Amino acid sequence: PTWGRTRPETPTDGHMGWVFGDAGYSDGLNGCQSIRDLYETATAVKKGLAPLGTKFTVPVLWCSTEKTIVNNESIEICKMLNSEFDEFAKHSDVDLYPEELMNDIDSVLEWIYDDINNGVYKCGFATSQDAYDANVSNLFNSLERVEDILSRQRYLCGSTMTLADIRLFMTLVRFDEVYVVYFKCTKKCLREYPALFNFVKEMYQNPKIRQDIHLDEIRTHYYTSHEKLNPYAIVPIRPHSDYDAPHDRDSKDYSSDTGTE
Repeated sequence: PTWGRTRPETPTDGHMGWVFGDAGYSDGLNGCQSIRDLYETATAVKKGLAPLGTKFTVPVLWCSTEKTIVNNESIEICKMLNSEFDEFAKHSDVDLYPEELMNDIDSVLEWIYDDINNGVYKCGFATSQDAYDANVSNLFNSLERVEDILSRQRYLCGSTMTLADIRLFMTLVRFDEVYVVYFKCTKKCLREYPALFNFVKEMYQNPKIRQDIHLDEIRTHYYTSHEKLNPYAIVPIRPHSDYDAPHDRDSKDYSSDTGTE
């Protein structure tokens, strides 16, 4: 989906939100044209449990039987998808949130989200110089922190890929493509961090991950979704970031790998 008017046919309704575009994406279950439509279709809304003014956010975990939203918080959905549907999963043996690492994963997720996942947005939508300066400092301090961790061990919580790595990757793969320019995160590009850049290349080259990363669509979505930031919706030329280039993550010696700090 992209950002636009959710009720373009109603001149008095100026609500802006996520709408399904023309790139082959649609709601095949309910025929909704926007995320707002989905929320208003939900059982909770029909029963008056979601008052007017509810934020129509993504992601959404939808129950096709009950016609309602099960959850709309990203990390909670990730944890649910990791284990709650194992009886239906093709690869139920994959565990990205193992019990023995849960505390480490949750600890890392907390600062990764605040300083990096959400940190780029804090920079991009800052409305004062002081706010921008504080947020961009936190962002790059945490990127340096991750660079240090990944220079010593293969993944954020040790030798095993976890939800923490997936969540970090989803921001990093967009960093040079979008955030450096669009959200003013210009201090350093991702490709200037050896460990981070090799980490992203390793993750991107995993076929199960790569199949859901569409860089052209990511860039088009961001650069055409915020009139305030980019009123003419111009999509800039791509940077020279080759995620298909060889990486060193599977050949390095991580003998000191003892888990996250």
